[in-house]
Amino acid sequence: MYYSRKKVEDIPQELTAIWSCIQEDCNGWIRDNFAFAEVPTCHQCESPMKRSMSMLPVLINTREDQKSLKKGVQIGKE
Repeated sequence: MYYSRKKVEDIPQELTAIWSCIQEDCNGWIRDNFAFAEVPTCHQCESPMKRSMSMLPVLINTREDQKSLKKGVQIGKE
């Protein structure tokens, strides 16, 4: 029998600003435009993070002002 393979599309990538954990045994990182804090802490180990660049698939963040949003969600008015 012959099974045709689907062609794998190349996913476009771009050089992206990220924050990566400074701990050697932790692999936590986050894209800069998805971070809520100006200088975020690692969500896995709570260590400081450093800014760097990485080639990542293109993602579009429609909410550009993540860092200016208030943390938490207001549930209702009382």
